[in-house]
Amino acid sequence: MNMNYDAIVIGFGKGAKTLTGALAKQGKRVALIEKSKKMYGGTCINVGCIPSKSLVHSAAAVPAELPFTQKRELYAKAVAEKNRVTSMLRQKNYDKLAQLEGVTVYDGEAEFLSVKEVRVNGDGEQIVLEAEQIFINTGAEPVIPGIPGIKDNPKVFFSETMMDLEELPKHLILIGAGYIGMEFASMYRNFGSEVTVLQDGDVFLPREDDDIAAAIRDILEKRGINFRTGVKVQEIADGKVICDQGGRQLIVEGDAILIATGRKPMTGGLHPERAGVELTERGAVKVDDALRTTVPGIWAMGDVTGGLQFTYTSLDDYRVVAGQVIASAQDLKEYRIPSRQNVPYSVFMDTPLSRVGASEKDLLKQGISYKTLKLPVAAIPKAQVLRKTDGLLKAMIDPESGKILGAALLCEESYEMINIIKLAMDMGAGAGVLKNQIFTHPTMSEALNDLFTYQ
Repeated sequence: MNMNYDAIVIGFGKGAKTLTGALAKQGKRVALIEKSKKMYGGTCINVGCIPSKSLVHSAAAVPAELPFTQKRELYAKAVAEKNRVTSMLRQKNYDKLAQLEGVTVYDGEAEFLSVKEVRVNGDGEQIVLEAEQIFINTGAEPVIPGIPGIKDNPKVFFSETMMDLEELPKHLILIGAGYIGMEFASMYRNFGSEVTVLQDGDVFLPREDDDIAAAIRDILEKRGINFRTGVKVQEIADGKVICDQGGRQLIVEGDAILIATGRKPMTGGLHPERAGVELTERGAVKVDDALRTTVPGIWAMGDVTGGLQFTYTSLDDYRVVAGQVIASAQDLKEYRIPSRQNVPYSVFMDTPLSRVGASEKDLLKQGISYKTLKLPVAAIPKAQVLRKTDGLLKAMIDPESGKILGAALLCEESYEMINIIKLAMDMGAGAGVLKNQIFTHPTMSEALNDLFTYQ
C-alpha cells in the first residue's frame, strides 16, 4: 500500500527545504526524503559553504610564527568548532520542517518507480510514496578521476571528507587548481601545512582574466603555496603522487592528498528513467527555463540540474518553481531562469576573489566594446588599516553609456563589496552612481568611489 502525499521532495537542500516549508504552509501534505541524517539542510550547511568558511575563519587567526605542534592543536579545535556549528545548523534545519503540520521527513535513498511513485530505501525497510507533484533536489558529488591508487587510500580525501580530518597534515598535496582547490590550499597554508598544488593544464584559472589570475597566483605563492602546472598525475601510491611533467617523472610525497577536480550532478540510484525523466549528456536532470523536467508534474532544482553550483542559485531555483506551484507566490508566476541577472560568486581565499558579470575575456570573445577601470588594493585606506594590501580591483564599463558590464575584486571583504556592484548592474545604474555614492569611512566599499572615478 502506497503512502499518498500532495508532493514529494527528494533532497534536503536550500531550494528543497524552502519549497517544503512553503507547500506545508499552503496546507499541502509533503514527504521530504533525505538519504543521510548528516545532510539535513543540504550540502552548504553540512559539507560545503558553512564548514569550509568556519575553517577559513579559524585558519586566518593562526599566528604564522607558532610552532607546528601548536598549530596542530589550533587546527583540531577549529575542526571541533566546525562540527559544532554544522551539527547545530543541521538540527535547526530538521526541526524547522519536522515540526510543521503536513511535513513528514523520510530517511533513506529515493528511487523512482513510476511517474508518481518513489520508493524510499531506509534502514531495513522500504516505503513507497505517491504524489501528483515531485521535486528533485539531490545536489552534486565529487568527480573521481580515473587515477590508480585513489580507491581505499586512507591518505586520499575529497573536499567533504578533508574537513573531517582531525590531524593537520604537515604536507598537503592538491590535485586540481580550481576554485575549491584554491580555497583549501589557502586555508591549509594558513593553518600551517606545506601545500603543493598539481594542475593538469598550463593556464592557471583559465576562466579569469590573465591579470587577475596572475595576481592570485602571486599572492598565494607569496604565502608559500607551491604550484606545479602542466602535470599529468599517473598514479597515487600511499602518500606519493607520481606524475609526468613534460616527459619527466615527478614524484611528490605528502601525508594527505586532496582531490579537487570538480563536482557532478548526483543522480546515481535515483532511476529517473523509470519516470521518463531525461538526463543531459553530462548526467544532469534535463530541465527547461521553468525547471520543469521532461515529465509534467516533476521539477528539478539546484546542482542536480547542471547549473551554477551555489546555494543562492538553489534558493533562486525555488523562486522559479514557487511561482508555478505556490498560491502565495503569484508575483513570481513569470519568473524564469533567463530572468536571473548578474549572478556573483566569491572564492574565499586569502585574499578573497569576487566576480560578477562579464570578464574582459568574455567581452573580447563577444566583440563587445568596453573600457577597463583598475585600482590597486594598496591605494585603499581600509586595506592599509587591515594590513591586507595585496590585490586588484577591476571593472569593465560601456564607454558610451557608462553601464557596468562586469567586475572582479581581488581584495579583503570583496565578498561583501561585490553585492553592491551586482545591485547597481541589476538596476541599470551607470558607473557614475558608484563613483558618486556616499559610503562610510574607512571601509573597503568606499574604494568603489575611486575605482569608478577612473573613467
